[in-house]
Amino acid sequence: MENMTTVNEFLLLELTSIQELQLIIFMTFLILYVIDLFGNGSILVVVISEPRLHSPMYFFLGNLSFLDICYSSVTLPKLMSNLLSTHKTISFIGCITQLHFFHFLGGTESLLLTIMGFDRFVAICYPLHYTIIMNSQMCNLLAAVAWLISFFYALMHSVMTACLNFCHSQKLHYFFCDVKPLLELACGDIRLNQWLIFIVTCSLAMASCFFTLLSYFYIIGFLLFKSRTCSMLHKALSTCASHFMVVSLFYGTVALLYIPPMSATSVIQERFVAVIHTTVTPVLNPLIYTLRNKEVMSALRRVFGRKFKLFV
Repeated sequence: MENMTTVNEFLLLELTSIQELQLIIFMTFLILYVIDLFGNGSILVVVISEPRLHSPMYFFLGNLSFLDICYSSVTLPKLMSNLLSTHKTISFIGCITQLHFFHFLGGTESLLLTIMGFDRFVAICYPLHYTIIMNSQMCNLLAAVAWLISFFYALMHSVMTACLNFCHSQKLHYFFCDVKPLLELACGDIRLNQWLIFIVTCSLAMASCFFTLLSYFYIIGFLLFKSRTCSMLHKALSTCASHFMVVSLFYGTVALLYIPPMSATSVIQERFVAVIHTTVTPVLNPLIYTLRNKEVMSALRRVFGRKFKLFV
């Protein structure tokens, strides 16, 4: 029989053992986190306060910005505190909570990107029916469904992982709590948990990715064969390009995270991708959307221009 123990905490993997590098990495993560909070927070503020942005596209963009703030907050603060601490641990409850919110917010982002792709499909391919199809009730329903499905999906993972017995080691070979590294420490039958990862998680990600890409393929086909003016074609492609870059970045890192590593080098690569996925992706999303969107840029200037004048 395997040696089962009651685990109260896990020891997290350190990013580097070189003390001089730890401060540099900490400052890098701190800068990225501040940019994430400011960038996504700014989009959230203008979407709420600017009447011109009260449309389905910006409603979902506001959801995505709020989600990205939460997503990076799940892992980054703990990651930064561990860089300055000699005791790089996380409690069992804290670990399961972090796992839950990591999958909850990741699943929601996956579904939100699909909804945003569908929104662009309706807006470009069926402009006369857009306001009827994407009315406020439909937008609220779609957003609520995305958040609810992801919550119960994450709850399933967190409950199943919390019920496991852990043996031999409390050292987690990862920078934060996720299902795969926790399964490596578990003893007993973990086949159901593995099935949940490779079937349920991959199905959710692949289905979302498929329908997102399908929306954009329809849009491209429509624009190539039915677009009447070059200006309409340029504006539509510019909007879709921003969405497509975010989709590619998100699903590209997710694919690298959950495809089983074939070698030790792949494991190191997976850890590097995990850091990119949780720190860099939420920072790039607002930059991609704002730099390529004149309406958001002008709204930012109007809102923050007004606020700046109040303090002058």
